[in-house]
Amino acid sequence: MTERDPFSETTADPIELFQSWLETAKGTEINDPNAMSLATVGPTGAPSVRIVLCKRVDAAGFTFYTNRESRKGGELLHTPVAALCFHWKSLQRQVRVEGRIAEVSSEDADAYFASRHPSSRIGAWASQQSRPLDSRTTLEERTKEFEARFAGQNPPRPPYWTGFTVAPAAIEFWQERPHRLHDRVVFSRQRDEAKGDGVWQQQRLYP
Repeated sequence: MTERDPFSETTADPIELFQSWLETAKGTEINDPNAMSLATVGPTGAPSVRIVLCKRVDAAGFTFYTNRESRKGGELLHTPVAALCFHWKSLQRQVRVEGRIAEVSSEDADAYFASRHPSSRIGAWASQQSRPLDSRTTLEERTKEFEARFAGQNPPRPPYWTGFTVAPAAIEFWQERPHRLHDRVVFSRQRDEAKGDGVWQQQRLYP
């Protein structure tokens, strides 16, 4: 029996398709269906990758938040391109994204920071992310210092805490199939001079 082609009725908008896949993953993944690998490029051209949480997906792209003075923050500011990969093992699916980076507005960063749990806001002040730490005790002491500093008030957003959006130039959808004959479809953004904006072109790939 031939399995149904997951891309036979694919929308022309990859953002809508991604949002549909993400909603499905929310019902099957045990933890953090919005977790994604984030690959950046260092000053020497060497790649670096880690897992972060995608907090928003819309027409502008894929948004996450971090300390701009961390390793990834510095690399994004130095070389404003990135690649993402979502992997949902429960669904045997993955999505890859490549594009340029843009920092979110101060208003956007303020609004998201205010929505975080108070302990997470304190943690953002206490952690000098990616820099050497002599002991766990030092981190715990710094946390207590900022808890005392902001006692009885909502901790404001640190000046170095911000968000970044990956504006996708390409989004590839991958669905596992038997015998490694997987389904792959990539959407590439092409410039349309008549519309003055990018349009998506869809292409199936060999597995």
